[in-house]
Amino acid sequence: MTDITITTASGQQLCLRAEVADSFFKRFLGLMGRPDLPKGTGMVIYPCSSIHMMFMRFPIDAVFFDKKNQIVKIAHRLKPWTGFSIAYGAYGVLELPAGTLDDIDLSVDACWLSFDGIHLA
Repeated sequence: MTDITITTASGQQLCLRAEVADSFFKRFLGLMGRPDLPKGTGMVIYPCSSIHMMFMRFPIDAVFFDKKNQIVKIAHRLKPWTGFSIAYGAYGVLELPAGTLDDIDLSVDACWLSFDGIHLA
């Protein structure tokens, strides 16, 4: 687990704990088959520029970021079994419980992520 902070251009912050999926096997499994993703937690998957929702049991929000940790795409409430998202230029994705991003003013290119304890590049 690592601490992650999402910072908006206005200085608003969202802090959470996330699992890191940085090997082939961890990236392959991701959140598939899990019953849920608790509030305040997430999963960082890298390298990764696309995700699918096959074998998922719950919806998620997804924040794609580049090698500079700048946000390049935001996907809200991807649905189990039918959702899919791709972000050209993304280096990784932060998957969060659906609705996590509802109360934060998040926008592409104006927000960034910071990670404690992992080096992504």
